[in-house]
Amino acid sequence: MSVPAFPPGGTLLDTFKQSFVDVPVDAEKDNAIATTQFLDAAESLTTIFDALGSVAFSPVKNDLLGNIKKLRERQLAAPAESETVQALVLNELKTKKHVATEGLVWLVRGLDFTCIALSSNVNSEKEELSDSFRNAYGSTLKPHHSFLVKPVFSAAMSACPYRKVFYEKLGSDPEKVQAELRPYLKSLEHIVAILKGFLDRKEAKW
Repeated sequence: MSVPAFPPGGTLLDTFKQSFVDVPVDAEKDNAIATTQFLDAAESLTTIFDALGSVAFSPVKNDLLGNIKKLRERQLAAPAESETVQALVLNELKTKKHVATEGLVWLVRGLDFTCIALSSNVNSEKEELSDSFRNAYGSTLKPHHSFLVKPVFSAAMSACPYRKVFYEKLGSDPEKVQAELRPYLKSLEHIVAILKGFLDRKEAKW
C-alpha cells in the first residue's frame, strides 16, 4: 500500500479528491447529503489507511471500499432517485432491495470507527494509535462483527505504527497536519451523526 505523495509543505489531505469539509449538506431539506461528493470523500479517506503502512489494514480499507461500491452501483442504476444519500436509500427500499442500504449501514460504521480513532488521537498527544483504534473499534464495529472477523481487525489495531511515524506520513509539518485534520474530522463526525440518525428511522429499515 503506497501512500500518495503530498505536495511540498502540504499534507495528505491535499491529495484528496473530496474532503468531508466540502460535502454539501442541505439543512433545509432534513440534512440531505449529496451522494457523489459523500462517496468521493469516503473513498479519499481510505488512503489514510495506506499511511498506517501495514497490510493488516487492508481488510479495513477493503471493507469501506466494498460498501462505497454498493452505493455507487445503486446511484448508477437510478441516478435521478439517488442525488442525496437519503433519497438513494429510501428509493432503493421501495424496490424491496437493500444492497446499497446495507452497504451504507456498514460504511457509516466504518467511518464512525475511523473518525473516533483519529479524533481521539489528535486530541490526546500522548495516546498511541493502537490504543486510539482499539478503543474506537470496541465502541463501533466490534459489536457487529462475527468471531471470525474480530481477530482480523484486532490484528490491524496491533499493527499500528507509532503516532510520530504516522503523522510524518501525513505531512512534513505535524502541527499543520493536526490543524487540518481537526476541521476535517469535525465535518466527518457531523455527517456520520446525520446518517446514523437517518438509518435509525423506521423508513430506513428493511
